[in-house]
Amino acid sequence: MADESEPKGRPCPFCGASMMHRHCKYVCPQHGVVYDCADTFY
Repeated sequence: MADESEPKGRPCPFCGASMMHRHCKYVCPQHGVVYDCADTFY
């Protein structure tokens, strides 16, 4: 069982919410698509 205190995905750089990884994109529940595969990021 996963520890509930751990974030589920990468944190959004704008608000810190856990982002979902969908296909080639990271999606923030507040800000929408933050990164896609064309971006260079950590």
